[in-house]
Parts: sequence; C-alpha cells; structure tokens
Amino acid sequence: MANQEDKFKKVIAHAKEYGYIFSSSEIYDGLSAVYDYGQNGVELKNNLREYWWKSMVYMHQNIVGLDSAIFMHPTTWKASGHVDAFNDPLIDNKDSKKRYRADVLVEDFREKIIQKIEKDITKAKKRFGDAFNEEEFRNTNANVLRRQKEIDKITAELTRVQEENDLAGFKQLIEDLGIGCPESGSKNWTDVRQFNLMFGTKLGASAESATDLYLRPETAQGIFVNFLNVQKSGRMKIPFGIAQTGKAFRNEIVARQFIFRMREFEQMEMQFFVRPGEEMKWYEYWKETRLNWHLSLGLGKDNYRFHDHDKLAHYANAAADIEFNFPFGFKELEGIHSRTDFDLKAHEEFSGKKLQFFDPELKENYVPYVVETSVGLDRMFLAVFSKALQEEKLEDGTSRVVLRLPAVVAPTKAAILPLVKKDGLPEIAKE
Repeated sequence: MANQEDKFKKVIAHAKEYGYIFSSSEIYDGLSAVYDYGQNGVELKNNLREYWWKSMVYMHQNIVGLDSAIFMHPTTWKASGHVDAFNDPLIDNKDSKKRYRADVLVEDFREKIIQKIEKDITKAKKRFGDAFNEEEFRNTNANVLRRQKEIDKITAELTRVQEENDLAGFKQLIEDLGIGCPESGSKNWTDVRQFNLMFGTKLGASAESATDLYLRPETAQGIFVNFLNVQKSGRMKIPFGIAQTGKAFRNEIVARQFIFRMREFEQMEMQFFVRPGEEMKWYEYWKETRLNWHLSLGLGKDNYRFHDHDKLAHYANAAADIEFNFPFGFKELEGIHSRTDFDLKAHEEFSGKKLQFFDPELKENYVPYVVETSVGLDRMFLAVFSKALQEEKLEDGTSRVVLRLPAVVAPTKAAILPLVKKDGLPEIAKE
C-alpha cells in the first residue's frame, strides 16, 4: 500500500512539474477537486478524446455525433430520475470531522479482502509454477474460501441496504465490519443520510423571475432528448448510435484521488439504440468492443478487469464496469449499461411527445432499447499517464524516470533537438 501511495504521489508531482495538470486557481490556494490541464496535458487530453471519437464515430457507419448543451430544461432531470434519485449515502466521522460516501467505505473494505485473495494466488503461482491451477486453488484453498465467503456476505448486505434505501442498515453494516475513518481510525460515526449530487443554478434577469436549472450531471440525457431529431434528420435505422463528449458536473461528497473523481469532469458517451429483445446481444458486443479499444493503447491486459454490478441503477437490466488498475487499486474506468427503454419512455411521459421508431422490417412502432458505453476522459488520462510514468534501471546501476505514453495519443510525436547553438543547426532544425 505504501508503494502505491508513493507511486501516486510521483504521478501527481510529475503531472504538475511537466505541464500536464495544475490545481485550479492555485494562486488562491486552489479549489477542491477542480483541476486545469496544462500545455502538455491539454494535448494528451485532446488526443485521447480524438482517439475515442474516431474509433466510435468514424469507424462505425451507424454511429453519429452530437454536441448538446450543458443547460437543459429542468423537467429533463425530473424525467431522468436525477431530481428524486441521484443521491449518494453520506456519513461523517464525529472525531475526525471527515465526510465519506458510506458505500465507498464498504466497497474499499471489501476490496482489501479481494486483494488478499489475489496476493495468495500470486504467491501460489510462484510456488507451483506451470502446474498451478487457479480455478482449483480458488475452490479448495481454505483461506481463499473463507475470504470469498466474507466477500459474498458483505456484497449481499451492501446490495440489500442500497436497494431498500436502508440508511440505518448502512450504518449498522459499517459498524459490524469495524470500519474506521481512513484518516484517523475513529469508528465514531454519524447516521447515514442521502445527498443529492446535482449543482443548481438560475436562469433569468432577476432573482424573482429566475428559473431553477441544473448543471448537467451526465451527457446522456442530451442524447435521449435529441433521439428523434438525429434519427429523422439522418434517416437512421435501428440499430444506430449517437456519441457525445462534453463536460458534466457533480457535487461529489468526497472528491478525491486527484483527477479520478472531480466535481467538473468530461465524459465520452455513446447511446446505442436497438430493437427490444436484442439488447443483451448488443450489451455483450459493446463490452467486448470497448475492452478491445482500451487494450489497443498497450497498457497491459492484466491492468483491466470486468466488474458486473450487484446493484443495478433504476434504468438498467444489466451493467458492468471495465475496471483499471490505478495506482490506488482497481477502480471503474468505463461503464457499459443496458438501459432498457427507461429514458425514452420517461421523456415521452414528461414531455407528451412520442419518441418511437417505425421499423420498416417489422412494420411496427416501438420505443427502442438502449445500450450505453460511458467512459470518463479524465480517468482515461489518469490511467494512461500513471502507467506511462515508469522508473527505468540503467546498466550503471542508476535509475531515471521516463514517461512512455502510447504514441497514438502522445502530445509530441517527434522532435528535432540540436545539441549545440551554432553552425546553423538551430535554423536547420526549424526548417
């Protein structure tokens, strides 16, 4: 753990020193969980966005792009469920005065047990070599079985309290597991309460006549409300997708881990509209396709894994995360969700407008189902940057720090650097 923390500190320091990421408004002591991208960082970020856009839009004949507004009619967020259900469970430690997401405390506790299993497996691999059978080891080793039983028990109870919105049960689970404050170790917790993540703002010339608006917490709804506009103007046929990149805003309870969790961030999302009943086929297709896209960057297959959701969002019938091995462990990098027809039907209900597709092959109208892929651009940046930063051992026993960014997204592709400022070499280099 100490090595991971040291590596993460080096990532943050290197990002600032070499013009990749700065703390926003730093001369005023910064703003919590808000960052600016420097001269090299903005190039890397733009290249990552372009790499995603080309692979998603240019490489698929049935996917088109969109750039919807950050401000949307407030009823949009009522229809989507964000006004009533976009909450996180919040808990405070009475002694340290620190605030946490209750679900993250439990998930981090569970992850430590998972890592113990992985450590046992790694040791066994070294011990038994080619004769090692991981599946058999998982099914027979006493320590692994005991820990897996504990994981399953935690998962089941976490799922229950989330689905039932049992806030008292949430606190009881934290107490039963003996989870302490990550900073102080104190186990003196407040009750758990819900916290809405949307930023509110006003639209209007005066406070009296102003309309309450929200900064969008996701880009997906801009796609859904434009479904018919895109479909009709582009004469799109099912299945087809609409892709979008853009800023989103969430008033996170605990924004931490550098640019991994921020209050202002950028998403790269694609909503793929399919026939009802075919969503699981496309869900599996996009899981495989998106993982292959990540692998194409060459960061190492072992640094990725799928995590199927135990608790599904109110709109989904299937969901999985592509998790990446960040310096602080495996965390979500991209989500693939089968959103059913929830969003389009909800907007139909609240707007009074039909959002249906006439299928000429089936000769019927229906509300399409949706499969979503959603990746955070800032998290992509952190994944690429943290794995690219390496310490290289030299033949003379010394070491040096190198940044091995994938060539396709590197800010600088090639450079001509004269070793001396004479003999006309600088002029030749410029030419």
